[in-house]
Amino acid sequence: MTDAHAEAAHSKADARDVERRAASWLERRQREDWNASDQAEFDAWIGASLAHRLAYVRVDAAWSRAEWLKDVHPLVSQSAPRRKMFSPLLLRVAATLALAAALGAGAAYYFGRPRDRIYSTPVGGHEIVAFADGTKIELDTDTVLRARMTTKSRTIWLDKGEAYFQVKHDASHPFVVIAGDRRVTDLGTKFLIRRDPGRLEVALMEGRVRVGAEGEKSQSALLKPGDVITATASTVFLTEETHTALARELSWRRGVLVFDKTPLADAAREFNRYNSVKIIIADPAVASMTIDGTFPANNSEAFARVVRNALGLRVERHGDESVIYR
Repeated sequence: MTDAHAEAAHSKADARDVERRAASWLERRQREDWNASDQAEFDAWIGASLAHRLAYVRVDAAWSRAEWLKDVHPLVSQSAPRRKMFSPLLLRVAATLALAAALGAGAAYYFGRPRDRIYSTPVGGHEIVAFADGTKIELDTDTVLRARMTTKSRTIWLDKGEAYFQVKHDASHPFVVIAGDRRVTDLGTKFLIRRDPGRLEVALMEGRVRVGAEGEKSQSALLKPGDVITATASTVFLTEETHTALARELSWRRGVLVFDKTPLADAAREFNRYNSVKIIIADPAVASMTIDGTFPANNSEAFARVVRNALGLRVERHGDESVIYR
């Protein structure tokens, strides 16, 4: 084999590897567990070279158009999820047949269609996301949300954590937040949403929002400033909070936690959201004791010192745990 032939063979092998990698990325992006780390890795790969971008455009456009693959491969169920329908062979066939179209219209399809953006914070993290329409979203500790902003609608999915929304109202472009099976629709608003496992809280600071079950518009409630709606799997209840109480709920925006006759068990849970060193209440009698004060959110050691000095309790450090006893 001549050097030229060897070089050509090597180039074809490289192209096949890039194509297979693009197909792998396409399959991964359909998974429900896709996260911010995956997105960063994908962005790095697709930005590394023009060959990567074109390969991804080809397989993505080909797969989106290849309805005929259902006939080519009769074992593929018409109702099967898209992520289970992938195979390297089918993707290579589709990419080959759709190559010419994908380079033109396919590129426009890929770069022009709406893409979800993922925003996240680590434990103890804090981030403000500003959008072109003037809307701002402030993310609290250990929070993940996805945003899809188009010319027709604005949709946010709060996957976990807590976020404060300052929405630029536009009736012709609805702003909707979906958190689990609940939908929050902006009507000109500043509001807070906190999503914990099995529990959702929406607190309205300013304006109006409509809160309801996803897909059940008739079962929605219209909130006024000061209203806090809390939903679990079995209950939904509405309370009215004072301006001071709502300010305490937003104290994390200043990097602090404010307690007012707060049971130690609740205070410990809040600190544990912001710190890798976890506070453990070892004595049930201690859990119901109350505490007041303003504390740095990321300093559980300061909290432990106050507990020891002000309440006369015992605090022991064991690895990444601070254990509180009577």
